[in-house]
Amino acid sequence: MAVENAAPSRPVIGVQVYIAAAVALVGLGVFAYLQLSPSKPAPELPLSSEGRAYIKNLQLSGVTMKATGSYANQTLVEIEGKIANTGDRGIDIVEIYCVFYDTYGQMVYRPRVAIVSAKMGGLKPGETKSFRLPFDEIPDSWNNALPQLVIAGVKFS
Repeated sequence: MAVENAAPSRPVIGVQVYIAAAVALVGLGVFAYLQLSPSKPAPELPLSSEGRAYIKNLQLSGVTMKATGSYANQTLVEIEGKIANTGDRGIDIVEIYCVFYDTYGQMVYRPRVAIVSAKMGGLKPGETKSFRLPFDEIPDSWNNALPQLVIAGVKFS
């Protein structure tokens, strides 16, 4: 009986496998970049002269503020209220500035936030809707008073 001393055969990896792996890695890199890169903020809605004239028809009411502690030793400040459209035009978007002040009356924080959006169905003439604005990045120098709410942008339907 003859015993053959043959070396075990190794699978041959073709060029196609290397190309497929490279394409997969590049694709994964592009996907990760798109998912992890910061998104561009939406452009601010300008307050046109038409919107400025209509502001008298947008009434804020029942505005309250409460603060709660979180597990991460942060304070979450929530501002809740209602906005009513007493005019005769439909509104898609209303953005406001929430102006926070320190004990000396100096502005310390001024975020611009939407209280009416197209996603929530806009605001029809004669309609009232509730809003809730959570804030967790207010500087410690804030005077803990209700911020000034100023309408910053209006988009009509």
